[in-house]
Amino acid sequence: MVNINMKTKGAMNSNSILSINVPDPQSVKNQGNIMTLIKQTGNSAAVTPAPAHSPTPAPMPAHTPTPTPAPTPAPVTKPIPALQHPAQKGQKIALSVTPLDGVNACFGWNTTDARCDVDVSAFLLGADGKVIGDDWFVFYGQELSPDQSTKFVANSAADREVIQIDLKKLNPQVQKIVFVLTINDALTNRLHFGMLKDAYVRIMDQSGNELVSFMMTEYYNNVISMMIGELYQHNGAWKFNAIGNGVARDLAGLCELYGVQVID
Repeated sequence: MVNINMKTKGAMNSNSILSINVPDPQSVKNQGNIMTLIKQTGNSAAVTPAPAHSPTPAPMPAHTPTPTPAPTPAPVTKPIPALQHPAQKGQKIALSVTPLDGVNACFGWNTTDARCDVDVSAFLLGADGKVIGDDWFVFYGQELSPDQSTKFVANSAADREVIQIDLKKLNPQVQKIVFVLTINDALTNRLHFGMLKDAYVRIMDQSGNELVSFMMTEYYNNVISMMIGELYQHNGAWKFNAIGNGVARDLAGLCELYGVQVID
């Protein structure tokens, strides 16, 4: 079992179900708005004449103006690097470098809502599609895999986050590495992927050359985690799959999906 040090206190929801990926037909700003119904109530009462020589009424207290709420901060936008070998959603691309000793999976995104705190996780899966052990995934709270092959790096210069993979050190049981973008505290704050844009992954070799990249074009308002892509072995060679599909699960729910036992 593994104890996930979650950024969010309200995101634990192991009963989350897989969502149906339906692109949002409305704009992101319209989806995030919540209409408030304002009911005005009238108070009609009979008017009774004041008695003669009525005492002077006490002065009303001075009106205190309602404070103006602080403006919502604008999200910080980061430039998108030039993607040299873009793949389309669903495309499977062979990584042409032979031998391939290691890669850097580099990720970026922008948001339309500053509350969206996004992070990358990488799940190291065996042939059965499950992690080969409870601690075989890396994220902000567990930055290195047990075999020292896979490392989480935040605040990259060109990209927002990076997963570094040394394929020479990688446990031979690992047949697939799935990369997931997750919005922290999404369930509590009603955040979703309709509030993201410019989400991409680019797979770089150890010399800094791009092997393949994928930029998402479909964003869903009913998911909070997105499988953006994966590396997998096929006939002894590594390939990249551009996925771009999401689920209504937080990080704890994803751990359950991929076979990690989480301690509540």
